[in-house]
Amino acid sequence: MKEFTLEELKSFDGKDGRPAYVAYKGIVYDVTESAMWSEGDHEGMHFAGQDLTEAHEDAPHDEHILDFPEVGRLV
Repeated sequence: MKEFTLEELKSFDGKDGRPAYVAYKGIVYDVTESAMWSEGDHEGMHFAGQDLTEAHEDAPHDEHILDFPEVGRLV
């Protein structure tokens, strides 16, 4: 499984045709195909290319992010 640094993760922002990846609890997920992550933007509150572990504490939903394909680990 690929390992990503935070700096590498930032390049997967979902803009200009790039894949949209987010990290959560050390796992990197591909959210590119999700309608909830259009152009790497989730509801104008969260953006692809970031570690969202702390931000998820305020999310109005559970950990269903785990339904997205895993593409790597955050190191």
